[in-house]
Order: sequence, then structure tokens, then C-alpha cells
Amino acid sequence: MGRRRLLAVLAVAVGALDALRGLASVPAWYLLGGLASPLYITSAILLFPRMGALAAGGLFVTGQVLASVALDLFGLLGVPRQPLSAGMVVGSLAVLGGIATIVRGQRPVVAAKAVEVGASSRIPPAEPRSTAASGWLLLGLVAGAVLPVQGAINARLRTALDEPIAVALVSFVAAATAISIALAVLVRLHRTPAPRRPTELPWWGWLGGLCAAAYVTGTFLLIPLIGAAVTVALTVTGQQLASAAVDARGWFRLPRRPLTTARGAGLLLLVAGSVLVLLG
Repeated sequence: MGRRRLLAVLAVAVGALDALRGLASVPAWYLLGGLASPLYITSAILLFPRMGALAAGGLFVTGQVLASVALDLFGLLGVPRQPLSAGMVVGSLAVLGGIATIVRGQRPVVAAKAVEVGASSRIPPAEPRSTAASGWLLLGLVAGAVLPVQGAINARLRTALDEPIAVALVSFVAAATAISIALAVLVRLHRTPAPRRPTELPWWGWLGGLCAAAYVTGTFLLIPLIGAAVTVALTVTGQQLASAAVDARGWFRLPRRPLTTARGAGLLLLVAGSVLVLLG
């Protein structure tokens, strides 16, 4: 809700609300890009405490890169069709090798630390053995893959509205609507407790929405200046480096996982492969 209000304020500040009048003339599926955000955010909530930031982030990046290659090769959702290149092939193989190395290189978290994290933040302690479960791996890949699809749909909407802030606002409204409906259904079916106002949330707990708004808006602003490939390559690199730091330091009450040689090698393969695919 906070990020939607922030974007609404920005839209008013830059006069972008006039662009929203063009929504009546665009195809309905142009408005669905934001539906990817609830899946991605929910997957991160589920996977980060179980797999660690580096492994979960690596799955997201792998899905993102492979979906980007598919969009380029087949020219889907209005993305200009690109021929298969050596960079795509070598980079995709490096990405797959990198995430496989990271997942296989997971080490058990110190039991005391896991218990402390589970007690203080009410999230499940990390279960390194479960990282090989196909369901969690598939969830991470799918959650990453929807991001390029979201970007392609939002790019079509931006072409129609010619205003990035308005597009970001539409995207977040769609996301907030979808997740509100899902929550209402789950509460109605007694599959989840009714939400309560957080009383002991740390100060950084409120930053998630701001980070998401900054990411979505930043990509809209950077792509016309430096290109889509360079923008995604930079964001992927930053995402993986930040994930490695979160794991190594145990920030945000997550289990601490040191950057071992195997995980470091997987990180390098993943980043190098992503850059090869996106710039090759």
C-alpha cells in the first residue's frame, strides 16, 4: 500500500495522471504486468529463510535470464526477435552451471543461529536438505521468469501511455489488487490468519515497498538511457552481490551462510553467464 501511495504522489508531482486517460484505449492484457509482483514477492518470503538469499536470488536470476532468452528468440509480447547467438548459448549454460553449483554448495546453518532466527522473526529455520526439493526450485525459477514477462508487458503499456511513472502506478495497483483478493480468499477459507497491525516491526521492515518502487521506476528510467540489456545486466549483478552480502552477514534476521569457495564460484558463473546472455 505504501509503494502505491508513493507512486501516486510522484505521478501527481510530474503530471503523469493525465497519461492514465489513455488506459481506456489499450488492450486489457497491457494492464496485467503487475500480477507478476505478488508471485515474486511471495516466493521471496518463502524461499529466503529456507534456502538463503544467494540460492533464492540465484534461482530468480536463472528464471529471469532463461525467460529473457525465450522472449528474444521467439519475439514474444512485442519484444524484437533476436537470432540465437553464441553469447546466449554459453551464457545460459553458465547460468545453469552457476545456480547448480550454488544450490549443491549449500551448507547446514549453525543450529543455534537457526533457532535464534526462527524464534526472533517467526520464520522457519533454514533447512539445507530441502533446497534440493523440486517444488522449491521450480517456484524460484517461475518467480524469476515472470519478471521479464512483466517488463515486456509494461513496455507495451509505456509505448501506449508514454509516461513511465504512470505505468509503474498501474503495475502496482494491479499487484495490490491481486494480492488483496488472494488474501481475502485465503482468510475466508481459513487458510491464513487475518492480518494484524505489526507492533514490533523493525525499521527496515518498511523498506520492501520502497525498494520495489525504486526498482520498477528505475528500470523504466534507465532503459531508454543505457538500453535494456545493460540495465538488466547491472540489476542482476547488483542483486547477486547484495544476496551474497545478506547471506554472509546474516542481515534481516536470516540464517548466516558464509561465502564458501563453491558458492563463490557459482556466483561468478551466474553473474558472468547473465552478462553474456544479456550483452552477447
